[in-house]
Formats: sequence, structure tokens, C-alpha cells
Amino acid sequence: MLMEQRFYEILRAIEEKQTVTVQELTELLNTSESTIRRDLSILDKEGKLNKVHGGATAIGHYTTKDEDVALRMTQNREEKLEIVRYAATLILPEDFVYLDAGTTTELMIDYITEKNAIYVTNGISHAKRLVQKGCEAHILGGKIKLSTEAVVGNETISELDKYNFTLGFFGTNGISVKRGFSTPDIDEAMVKKKAMEQCKQSYVLADSTKFNQISAIRFADFKAADIITSKIKSKEFDGYDNVREVAK
Repeated sequence: MLMEQRFYEILRAIEEKQTVTVQELTELLNTSESTIRRDLSILDKEGKLNKVHGGATAIGHYTTKDEDVALRMTQNREEKLEIVRYAATLILPEDFVYLDAGTTTELMIDYITEKNAIYVTNGISHAKRLVQKGCEAHILGGKIKLSTEAVVGNETISELDKYNFTLGFFGTNGISVKRGFSTPDIDEAMVKKKAMEQCKQSYVLADSTKFNQISAIRFADFKAADIITSKIKSKEFDGYDNVREVAK
């Protein structure tokens, strides 16, 4: 099992149980105690768990699960609307746009008016709604993840390799200055990572609850994209030139 996969399974087990022993993890992952202890030391140093004698415990700001799309659509809706209204104005004629799957990026479609741009997405509902608006839209191929209605997997990543996007708009589960942008699912994270690499300019759309959160898989460094948000509550992000607050 790859190290990233072990990390993901360790963090998922901790979130479910809040505390796990080294013995439990060795049986779960079918690996040695020395490997588990080393993994726990790395994750503790990165601030993703608390290493204790004989195992590890959870910390409050770490998540390893995605909530269902229907639930996420209703969360922090007013904040998200401020964010997506602004984000939609950044699209210009002739732009080649990547639109990441997710509830915030889907809300953005309501405010997209530029029909002389071309759109590519891994969001199932995103593609349908773009076409219904009269936009030229393409959907990536791959495996469908039902909980987030995203297309993911190796086929999706390979297909992204041929594209050179002028703009990309992304969702995230967590934003941390030290740990960057992160999401719970490794398949979605790898698609986000590749898509962002193919963009000339990347934007992460995030409400205030995403700041100082860390999720299981990092898909980009903090400075890899401009962040569009409403109003940040944490002073830790003051002074960063890649953060745009758009609250009225």
C-alpha cells in the first residue's frame, strides 16, 4: 500500500473512532508496527493527528469525509452566492475554462453569462446546466462518484493532460497556509491536482468555514491559486495577496 493511501486510511479510522491503537492500525492496514509508528510521527508533525503512547487521537479541525451534495448545497448559501457572483465576472470571451465538480462551483453556473468561452468539467450536473444555458460544454470521462456527482479516476487524469485552460475554478474542503488546499477523497484530489496544473490561472472558491481546515489529501500548495471568499474570520490569512474578499 502506498504511503498516501496508508495516511488516508489512518486518518479515516481516527475520525470514525476518535482514538486508535498501533495494533488496530497494523491489523487494518496489514503492515508492521514500525511503519505505523513512523506514519503516525509524520502525521503528528503535519498537525493532522495527536500521537500518543500506543496510538493516536483525533484533532478538532481535521476531516476525512465528504458530506452529501444535497446537504452541502444548503450550507453557507449566502456566503457562497457572494463568492460565485464575483467569480463568474472573471470569465472573458475566448476563455477556455475548467469548472471543478462541487456545490459552490455549481452555484456559479447561475451567474455565468459568457457564452463565447468554452467550458470543461468533471461535474455531471455542471455539464448539463452549462449546455442548458447555451454554453459549449465538455465533460471528462471516468468513474462516477455518486456522493459528489464527480467524474474521477485515472482515465479522467489522462484526459486532462491534453488541455491548456486559461482559467480554472475549484472547490476545496480545507485551506491551510502550511498544508495548502485539501479534500477527503484521494481520487477527487488527484483530479483537482492535475486540472490545476493545466490552468494558466486557478481560483479556489471557498466560504469562511474552509479556512484553517485540513482534509486527508492535499491537492495544491496555498500559493498555487487565488482564493475567492466572502469574509475571512481568521487573522492568520491577513496580508496574503492571493486572497480576495468579496463581501459587500
